[in-house]
Amino acid sequence: MNQQVTLALIAHDRKKEALADFVLENRAAFSRFRLVATQGTGSLVRRRTGLPVHLLKHGPAGGDQEMGVLAADSGVQAVIFFRDTDPAGHEPDFTGLLAVCDAEEIPLATNRATAQALLYFLLNSPDRALVTARPWAYAPQHAGAEADAAAFAVQAGLR
Repeated sequence: MNQQVTLALIAHDRKKEALADFVLENRAAFSRFRLVATQGTGSLVRRRTGLPVHLLKHGPAGGDQEMGVLAADSGVQAVIFFRDTDPAGHEPDFTGLLAVCDAEEIPLATNRATAQALLYFLLNSPDRALVTARPWAYAPQHAGAEADAAAFAVQAGLR
């Protein structure tokens, strides 16, 4: 990979250990990426793996929104989000981030199997440049594309 890909790591509370274990098991692969995470998840991954992780705020303290804005601004090229399908009421709401991933076509893995597939793709696919090169060579499809993305982020509650 010529450009270092930024990979976002997120996990609900009951999935943080599983995500940290997954990163540890694939430490060599994850060392090839720039990692960004919310405070709780990122701190655990750092401690468990020794990898550098750029930390955002805790999810409930606005880290979920920070991550959504980062994605909307092409600051991440892929997201691994270990979601709890039955989250406790205090879990941050990452629906804005999920909407941005859908709208901006950012690859999103939400469980161990899809995370493994995404990791394999980012490391081995000859087509990975279709995903990883976007922020550095992004050309809006039309004159108002950037304004459209900014308006979407506002509408999704990310700005």
